[in-house]
Amino acid sequence: MEPRDELTTLITGLRRSAALSVAAELGISDEIADAPLSIAVLATRVGADGDTLHRLMRVLVALGVYTETADGRYANTTVGECLRSDAPGSLRPLARTFQDPATWAAWGHLAHSVRTGENAFEALQGVDVWSYRGSHPQANAVFNATMASLTSRMATAVASAHDFAGLSTVVDVGGGDGVLLAAVLEQHEHVSGTVFDLPQALPSAPPEGSSASVAARWSAVSGDFFESVPAADAHLLKKVLHDWSDEQCVLILTTCRRSLNPGGVVLVVESLLDRPGHEVEAALSDLNMLVMPGGRERTTEEYAALFATAGLRLARVLETPTEVVVLEGVVDA
Repeated sequence: MEPRDELTTLITGLRRSAALSVAAELGISDEIADAPLSIAVLATRVGADGDTLHRLMRVLVALGVYTETADGRYANTTVGECLRSDAPGSLRPLARTFQDPATWAAWGHLAHSVRTGENAFEALQGVDVWSYRGSHPQANAVFNATMASLTSRMATAVASAHDFAGLSTVVDVGGGDGVLLAAVLEQHEHVSGTVFDLPQALPSAPPEGSSASVAARWSAVSGDFFESVPAADAHLLKKVLHDWSDEQCVLILTTCRRSLNPGGVVLVVESLLDRPGHEVEAALSDLNMLVMPGGRERTTEEYAALFATAGLRLARVLETPTEVVVLEGVVDA
């Protein structure tokens, strides 16, 4: 590809994202999951105008998301299957997040963040992203579904990265629906665990499909991790710290350290800006943290510094075959 063509593709990426997010919002991949459908039938099912839906599908066929049969009906490709609601690790919730007007607006004000260092979302909405989602149930539901989907894709790998030897209790801090905790309990039968999150994010039961053994060792407690967390041998924080400033991260880590049982560990699951082979996705996520919650992605050295300020030592970095690593923090005697 010529340099100008390559750059043009990057510049117009917004259009691709918009088309995908509309397809996800309409639930197109769900509707054509069992059999190809004509535009007329599909438009009726998803509540769209036939002509404009055809124009949207033309783009998505060209992008390889859907395919058009010889008689003009549409079906999922293997890519389109990933937008099905029932697909393992479905990407439909992630695509739907960009249908939230506040998210679009925040990214449209990236220049404001770059110029001022301010969080674009809060500058536009007058409240932080967490308060906004708390008062917008639909946006909150889509965000929680996105986190659950992304977690399900990495849960098994993260759970197996650490052997949990000598650890009998774990608290999944900011653990959402408890998918990661369930994976930990499934792989480490000697461990009991608690999901800890805000009341509006706390699950009422273990994830669907959890074994009886996992359910017997699984619990949920609500609270604020800036104030306190339940005592445990291990505190697990997946994609929590990247949402917050350095000062707030130190407060969270300090709260966890103070509640650790003797010999306990803090396990931080995050992307790393300096991890070979993951630079692009980590850097883009860093911009998302700037624009949306006002946090940031970090390097290994930066996490080590946060740990040290909170009274922890970064003992090791455990690799996974996913976009994240597990950083183990310990308290030196």
